[in-house]
Amino acid sequence: MSDIAAPHNGELMDRVYRYQCHVHDLTRKYYLLGRDHLIASLHPLERGHVLEVGCGTGRNLIAAARAHPRARFYGLDISEEMLVTARANIERAGLSDRIHLAKGDASDFEPTGLFGRAAFDRVFLSYSISMVPPWRQALVCAASVLVPGGRLHVVDFGQQEHLPRFFRTLLFLWLKSFHVTPRADLFQALADIAEDEGGALHTRPLYRGYAWYGEIRAL
Repeated sequence: MSDIAAPHNGELMDRVYRYQCHVHDLTRKYYLLGRDHLIASLHPLERGHVLEVGCGTGRNLIAAARAHPRARFYGLDISEEMLVTARANIERAGLSDRIHLAKGDASDFEPTGLFGRAAFDRVFLSYSISMVPPWRQALVCAASVLVPGGRLHVVDFGQQEHLPRFFRTLLFLWLKSFHVTPRADLFQALADIAEDEGGALHTRPLYRGYAWYGEIRAL
């Protein structure tokens, strides 16, 4: 995918996940590795505010809210199909009072209008960068809504650099059928943002490069 904005990306995601959203979490847990590492790394402030960009079915928000019971959580997604499922999952988990959802574009959102908040202590993106065509813009947008001292956390598919070549080839072909494109220069994009914002960057490949994790600490 290119970085050219796709005005109909929400419609595309609705088509892709109209039926998958009902079994999404049962299947994704086997290959969306590193999500729990990200959640454990959040360490939100006491009564802090945490935003997930591209929240999907709400799986990560529910897990994070349970792991960090004194924080409040917010999620946005461009797919209404996913948000319908997320709202039902959050209500079933009894967390509707602590998790707030809104429909929004990861590459161009205004949190005050969506949530009544201008900035967040933690912002995270979990396996959404590989699905957003203007993905660099999404990272910049996410970093822009951090409070001073806040943190941006990102986990997504890596380049499988320490795994067999055939595995990488088959995985990337399979992901392409779901409009998923691992970003080979994800770490460089995070480094550019950290430099522009004067923040500190930590990056780490996980599971022999199957997943990449990055964290920017804003100053």
